[in-house]
Amino acid sequence: MEGANTAQSLAQRAALHHGSDFVIMACMDNHRTEAGPSALSFDAHVRYGLAFSGGCDSSYLLAEMTRAGVDVKAYMVKTAFQAAFEVDDARRVVDELDADFELIEADVLSRDEICSNPWDRCYRCKRFIFGTVLDRMARDGRTVLVDGTNASDDPARRPGFRALEELGVISPLREAGLTKDDIRARSRTIGLSTADKPNFSCYATRVSEGTRITQDELDRVALKLGHRMDSAGLGDTADSREKEGR
Repeated sequence: MEGANTAQSLAQRAALHHGSDFVIMACMDNHRTEAGPSALSFDAHVRYGLAFSGGCDSSYLLAEMTRAGVDVKAYMVKTAFQAAFEVDDARRVVDELDADFELIEADVLSRDEICSNPWDRCYRCKRFIFGTVLDRMARDGRTVLVDGTNASDDPARRPGFRALEELGVISPLREAGLTKDDIRARSRTIGLSTADKPNFSCYATRVSEGTRITQDELDRVALKLGHRMDSAGLGDTADSREKEGR
C-alpha cells in the first residue's frame, strides 16, 4: 500500500508538469524493501528531460530510459565550475547509448547570488542549473525533468535537495530505492563506462565559504588538482584524474 501511494504521488507530481493523465507502468518505492529496490518505470506518453552530468548515476538513468524506449533528452549545463573532462565523459556516454543530448553553456560567474559564495551556494547553483534545463526543455516541448539523485544521497548533506523539491524535479533512482552500490552494480551488468567512475565535486566546493568565486579562484583550484590549462580551456592529465580517484 505504501508503494502504491508513492507511485500515485509520482503520478500527481508529473501530471503537474504536462497536464495530462500519467500512466503508472509499475510501482516505484522511495525505500528498499526486503526484496531490494523497486523496478524503474516510466510513462511512455511523457517527453522527459534529464539533468545530465555524465556521472555514474545520471548515466545509468539515461541508459535505462533509452533501453526502455522512453522519449528522453539529456541536457548538460556546462559552467566554469566544472572540469573539462566532465564534458568529455558525458559525450562518451551519450555516444555509447546513441542518446539525444544537448550541451548548454551557462555563465555562472555572472550570478552574484552564487559567486558571492554564501552558505547556501549549492542550493542557489542547483536552482540556476535546473532552471536553465527547464527553460530549454520548455522550448523543446518536454514536460517532466528527472535527475540522478539516488537513495544513498543524504538530504542533510545535500542542500540541492531543496532546489529539486521547489522546481518539481523527479528522482526515479531515489524513488525506486536504488543506492549508489546498486547503480554501480547494474551499470557494470550493462557495460556502462561510468560504472566505476568516482564522484567528482565541482571546483566551487573547494573555494572557502565567503570567498568570492572568480575565474582566478577556479583556475587556482584546477591547477592545485593537477589540471592543466590549454587553448581549449581547462583540461586534465591522466595522472591528475587518477589522484582524484577517477
